Amino acid sequence: MAIQANVHEAKTHFSELLERAHGGEEVIIAKAGKPYARLVPIVTPTDRSPGAYRGQISGDVLGPVGDDDSSWG
Repeated sequence: MAIQANVHEAKTHFSELLERAHGGEEVIIAKAGKPYARLVPIVTPTDRSPGAYRGQISGDVLGPVGDDDSSWG
């Protein structure tokens, strides 16, 4: 569940919103009633585990790969 706070509320309750974001809740800061920014926790290398993102990354992340070597200069 996302929490939305306007800029004034975010300034007033910033520490609380940081703790909630750090705890995993999505915190959206709105400006003039429109979503403007999102608070998210920083994931440190100690928080990572092998395979944690399995199935979450899709598409061609390396771009097209062909037999043509002309792209290497």
